[in-house]
Amino acid sequence: QVLLEESGGGLAQAGDSLRLSCAASGRTLSGYVMGWFRQAPGKEREFVAAIWWSGSTRYADSLKGRFIISRDNAKNTVYLQMNSLKPEDTAVYYCAADLSLPRITTGQAEFRGQGTQVTVSA
Repeated sequence: QVLLEESGGGLAQAGDSLRLSCAASGRTLSGYVMGWFRQAPGKEREFVAAIWWSGSTRYADSLKGRFIISRDNAKNTVYLQMNSLKPEDTAVYYCAADLSLPRITTGQAEFRGQGTQVTVSA
């Protein structure tokens, strides 16, 4: 069994930066795509970014240029650097891992963390 644990969320002001981390334990996620999605109150789940074992990345079009995803395979950890935060970035951010990107983008990933709250004030 794989456990994904997010950290790094919290309160921020518009324009600030935050870095989220997601550490996987249980076994090495070799070959897995790891990614992030978010969900704001009353809104649907939204794909944020994903990264392959090789380092290739994919972003939601609306977040390109502000968010950067990276991973440290040796540490079994994925990161999300969020810059120029906006109030509309307020959401619970979830880490996910799966062999298939579509399963991450649709919220059906094999493994998912409990989420970390990010709140951005104007």
